[in-house]
Amino acid sequence: MARFNILERRVATFLREPPTVRGATAVIVTATFAVTVGAGLLMTLIDNSEFPSVGVGLWWAVQTVTTVGYGDVTPKDVGGRLLGAFVMLEGTAFIAIVTALITSSFVTRAQMERDKVTHKDELSDRELMEQRFDELERKIDALVAER
Repeated sequence: MARFNILERRVATFLREPPTVRGATAVIVTATFAVTVGAGLLMTLIDNSEFPSVGVGLWWAVQTVTTVGYGDVTPKDVGGRLLGAFVMLEGTAFIAIVTALITSSFVTRAQMERDKVTHKDELSDRELMEQRFDELERKIDALVAER
């Protein structure tokens, strides 16, 4: 239950404060790295006949996640092919979703900054109008006093 609360707080913070470019890059790189390493290790376990070492599994995972697919190592076992299909779909979909989410947060941040500037300009206009009304009021008072 404590992990869920930590996750809730991080998501709330993320939504409240959009990430910086550095933070966004870190998320994308970390997600890609995790999918790649996890898939490479899992492929070594699932299709050991084609992927006898972790190195070969990792090489395949890098090719698959990056959609290069040299074809020098491919899963032959049904389990390996299922994992390959999952990695291809998950890798592209996850990275696309993370990238879209971060891009959306950049747009939100830019909109918030623009709103601040607009609000500041509105205050400046309001202050200017108040100054002019005060000036007009003084002139009217002076005209009334002359009568």
